Amino acid sequence: MKEKMMMAWTKLMFPVKNEKGAQSLEWLGIAALLILVLGIISTALSDQKASIGTLVKTIIDKISGMVG
Repeated sequence: MKEKMMMAWTKLMFPVKNEKGAQSLEWLGIAALLILVLGIISTALSDQKASIGTLVKTIIDKISGMVG
C-alpha cells in the first residue's frame, strides 16, 4: 500500500516530461499570428497603387528621420 501511495504522490507532484504537445501548440500559435499579420498587411496594401518596396522605403526614411 505504501508503494502505491508513493507512486501516486510521485505522479501528482512531478510534471510530465513529454512537452511535444505544448511545443506544437506554440508553433501553431506563431504560424497563426504570422498569417494574421500577413493578411492585415495585404489588406492594407490592396487599395494602394504603391508597391511594397515604396512602402518599405518610406518607413525606413521616416525611421531615419526620427533617429537623426
